[in-house]
Amino acid sequence: MAVILVVEDEKIIRQALKRLLEHNGYEVDEAESVEQALECLSRRRPDLIISDLRLPERPGTDLLDQKSIPVLIMTSYASLRSAVDSMKQGAVDYIAKPFDHDEMLESVSTILKQRSTDVQPESSVSTAAGSEEQHPDISRLMYGKCTEMRKLFDLIKKVSPTDTTVLIQGESGTGKELAARALHTLSRRQAAPIICVNCAAIPETLIESELFGHEKGAFTGAVGARNGLIEAADSGTLFLDEIGELPMEAQARLLRVLQEGEIRRVGSTQSKQVNVRLIAATHRNLKAMTQTGQFREDLFYRLNVMQLVIPPLRDRKEDVVGLAQLLLDKLSKKMGKQDLQFSENALFAIRQYQWPGNVRELENAVERAVILVDGHSISAELLSIDTDNQFSSIPDATDKEFADNKPAELSLEDYFQHFVLENQDTMSETELAKKLGISRKSLWERRQRLGIPRSKKR
Repeated sequence: MAVILVVEDEKIIRQALKRLLEHNGYEVDEAESVEQALECLSRRRPDLIISDLRLPERPGTDLLDQKSIPVLIMTSYASLRSAVDSMKQGAVDYIAKPFDHDEMLESVSTILKQRSTDVQPESSVSTAAGSEEQHPDISRLMYGKCTEMRKLFDLIKKVSPTDTTVLIQGESGTGKELAARALHTLSRRQAAPIICVNCAAIPETLIESELFGHEKGAFTGAVGARNGLIEAADSGTLFLDEIGELPMEAQARLLRVLQEGEIRRVGSTQSKQVNVRLIAATHRNLKAMTQTGQFREDLFYRLNVMQLVIPPLRDRKEDVVGLAQLLLDKLSKKMGKQDLQFSENALFAIRQYQWPGNVRELENAVERAVILVDGHSISAELLSIDTDNQFSSIPDATDKEFADNKPAELSLEDYFQHFVLENQDTMSETELAKKLGISRKSLWERRQRLGIPRSKKR
């Protein structure tokens, strides 16, 4: 069982994080300050330190000199720049507060997995030339044995050594960030940082300052000059997740980065050259957004040089059971429960279910089952999935008006997209759903899956 030291002076946050980690099978030590943390370290060395950046008397970065112990820095958006600076000093990653539970657990799992890989003995196998750098096998970074995933892995291997801009498309929960990290890890930039930014998580008023930096006095509260996240990724990789949420003003600035390789801080008249490889990801239909004026067409074509499409889990029938078993092995070890296995009815349910939340939903279902199981067999009931009432991503025969009005040359999805885009400025969601012969819930779910934004004119 992995041991994690949580260093946080705010008791509510510290105890909430402790409960979250313990609930997910980790052993947790607590400290309110750097001094208390050092005392804990003298008694027991943890596998990971999670520390707030701002602590009484001494900052959390004072813990970065603990050799072989990775440090995850927590910070607020107001001091996000300092967190990036801490990565240059040796922190393995940072997470902004208030953090999402799934985001925290995913970050912790990734760091601990990387640490276990790092401490393994180095392979004595060398290349024929004796000097070529050994890159990790992509199968250790992502799982997939079906034809679609093998094609994706081949594309990643081909595009990784280049500096080509990549656009990763896929539904929520399919593993877009994993693909971005694989591109970075297999590239020549792997020794430099990969800076991951969720564009939807940063307030619109702060996004330009966070990405491009700002000068002192550029706006109220700008008491000093700060570097931006793009500048922090210099010589490395910048991963912009949910790029469809980027405001138009920031899109124009980003276009200049791609065209000229330079940035200009907010409030500055001087530009600075940067050497950054950009990877973007979205679950939305950017091309459709260019038609509604919500995304710049020139930026779309700059981003869409190389496109990687991650298939949804429902299209990876060959992978779903193997992936579920992999997750079961990982989570059972983490929680100290051995010899767990899926029952026949659980395997049937896993195969039949459409998994609208993709790999993330599958991992959550397996984790919940591992927590609740009493014996060694996990049943379909413990997975809490309903194969009888699941949402179908493709309209069926009951959507009569939807099917009857479909032009012959368009697929059902094409017709849905065209109909919504053409009529959403003049029709309410209720009217759209009624015309399509579906419920408002189905309309919303299909919008999410196809990445069709709601009109801002209504």
